[in-house]
Amino acid sequence: MKTNSRRARLLALSSLPAVVALAQSVASPVVPFTRFLEESAVPRAVIDRFLKGPSWARFDPELGYVPGNYLPADGMDKSSSISTVQANGARTQFVYAGRPSRINTYGDSFTHGDQVNDAETWQEYLAGHIGEPIRNFGVGGYGVYQAYRRMIREESTEHSAANLILYIWGDDHIRSLLRCRHALISKIWSDRGGTMFHANFWSHLEMNLSTGKLEEKPNPLNTPALLYRMTDPKFMADSLRDDLALQLYAFVRGYTKELDRESIDRLGTILGGPIDWTRPAAELPRQAQELLDRYAFEATRFTLAKAAEFAQKNGKKLLVVVFDPYRAMREWKEKGTRYDQPIVDFLRQQKFEYFDMNEVQLRDFENYRVPYDQYLKQYFIGHYNPRGNHFFAYSIKDRIVAWLDPKPVPYRPRDEESVDFKGYLNLDRR
Repeated sequence: MKTNSRRARLLALSSLPAVVALAQSVASPVVPFTRFLEESAVPRAVIDRFLKGPSWARFDPELGYVPGNYLPADGMDKSSSISTVQANGARTQFVYAGRPSRINTYGDSFTHGDQVNDAETWQEYLAGHIGEPIRNFGVGGYGVYQAYRRMIREESTEHSAANLILYIWGDDHIRSLLRCRHALISKIWSDRGGTMFHANFWSHLEMNLSTGKLEEKPNPLNTPALLYRMTDPKFMADSLRDDLALQLYAFVRGYTKELDRESIDRLGTILGGPIDWTRPAAELPRQAQELLDRYAFEATRFTLAKAAEFAQKNGKKLLVVVFDPYRAMREWKEKGTRYDQPIVDFLRQQKFEYFDMNEVQLRDFENYRVPYDQYLKQYFIGHYNPRGNHFFAYSIKDRIVAWLDPKPVPYRPRDEESVDFKGYLNLDRR
């Protein structure tokens, strides 16, 4: 299967509920959960190449990995995409790169701009319009919590910014809870010998079943030497057997039929409703998905509260972006409801500044007279294609302009200084 097809399939599976048949079509037969975990062990040669590079990702002791320099074969029209990083860890900038940046962006692959070249991200398109650079600290595969952790780390450095964007996409809510996402995606993702390896153990959130409180957990494999423990099937099983988010997700996808009933019941009681085991077995995936969503949304609310506290304490402004084209947006279009409504409600109730791209995209669809899936092909190749990133940039433009103080140069009152570009261009006066 080609890499871009794998990415599209992975995105769909990451976002749709109870996709048991599709999951089974691309994975091995349903197996006991312990065996599923053992089969996710990583060949030693894959770890070797990941650590040696060059590869799409680089090892990070806190967050598992951060972007590297690579040329994934996943771009438009069977092209590869140029994906590189600067010395500060941000994706390479070209537009107004030499000027101060007032905006830093954090999130997953839709923030990073997977499947497009460095100059085709929404940050670069938007920077070209507002006349100032926008840093891109997005990382493909991150959850809300991992993006937040990168945010507080980068914002303690010399490249911190006054304005922060935290982008929440699709199943980012769930990823916050996974100890090792690689165990989940290994059935449908090709590490390509190590050049595309990622989603290893990282810092994450987890529910303490005794206290009923979420706890922040460090990366247990925080050195390159420790990372090799992922090559041991027994270690993978022993370390992940009681990861309830992973267990629920694997069950929903149809990888396993096993659930730790006692622990799942305790989790369900904490989150306001355990699974009803007396219902027909065919209903269990739906119930498991609902419990997993409640668990994930609790993690997102926890993380958003910490992000808001961090921003307020450090005199920064925070804008939250929400977008889920493969689950929430489709459900909204077809049923008028959205599974992530609890997060939208939380953002409103807590008076967050937020931007809902689902609403914008559906409003745009109303201008077309084509089938919905045909409409989406204009913008998506799994992730946004360059046209999609351009559309997003100009969709969020007005919110960004209103948010910034002072306004970007093109939106300031015209005066002699702006006409002469004094202090704007580094003109050679010799």
